Amino acid sequence: MSQGMIYNIQRMSVQDGPGLRTTVFLKGCPLRCLWCSNPESQQFTPQMLLFDNLCVSCGACAQACPNGAVVPLESGKMGRDTEKCTHCGACTEVCPSKARVMSGRIMTVEDVMEVVRKDWLFYENSGGGVTFGGGEPTSGGQFFLDLVQTAHDEGLHVTVDTCGFCPEDRFDKTIGLADLFLFDCKHMDPEQHKKLTGQDNALILRNLEAALASSTEVRVRMPLMPGLNDSDENLAAMAAFLGRFGRRQVEIMPCHAFGKSKYAALGKPYPDVQQYTPEGLKAAEERFARHGLVPVIV
Repeated sequence: MSQGMIYNIQRMSVQDGPGLRTTVFLKGCPLRCLWCSNPESQQFTPQMLLFDNLCVSCGACAQACPNGAVVPLESGKMGRDTEKCTHCGACTEVCPSKARVMSGRIMTVEDVMEVVRKDWLFYENSGGGVTFGGGEPTSGGQFFLDLVQTAHDEGLHVTVDTCGFCPEDRFDKTIGLADLFLFDCKHMDPEQHKKLTGQDNALILRNLEAALASSTEVRVRMPLMPGLNDSDENLAAMAAFLGRFGRRQVEIMPCHAFGKSKYAALGKPYPDVQQYTPEGLKAAEERFARHGLVPVIV
């Protein structure tokens, strides 16, 4: 039975597809988007997050750490020596206040499906199902395909929330198993896409085209960032691309700062991205309309 890295399973979700859903978050992503609000989703290995505001200074973590990576701070709280920390998780097992938590654990397909099946009645009554997200879920390889195949075979509505950066053969297999794609379209220009995410968009646009040309439902989504991807030039290119498939609607996700505490918990600097003012967001929506696109905020 295949297995892979999961960092969260969220039950009763209403934002990740139709109806009530269980969203399974696979850990690991090939992109490094500047605005990523889930930095713990990027690496393919477990990570320890330290929320120092929750620390009660009990010292249990220092006694449990096998590497001497727990260090006292001037505030009296317990910090972390990032060079010594191996993310083994020993400190998280004894932390009484959940100031130290692990992100990522190995699960089998059956482990995941046991959780998913618990809400079967809610799926039936609401038209919901299971959503696979990340990170980038398709990066889970055979584990991801086995999850999607199992959910499909059990009659669940399957949604895949993807950035589209996926080997062609794996993506084409996914098209045949998924009922819905929530497909991120971040930038149309390959060089700008690489600057913003670390990868160009050739493979992404190929996969988006394949999805749009199929019978599987596709909702195009756009993380919208002031001054980064909301220009007339980018929106005109997007309109031309989507227009080939008779598409006008784009679900937009304006930049937010919800993930700020996670960057601090990982010891990473928070990215220098701006949030929209109400006036700025309205102006961006008007640019969509100028190019024949219909923006829907999600």
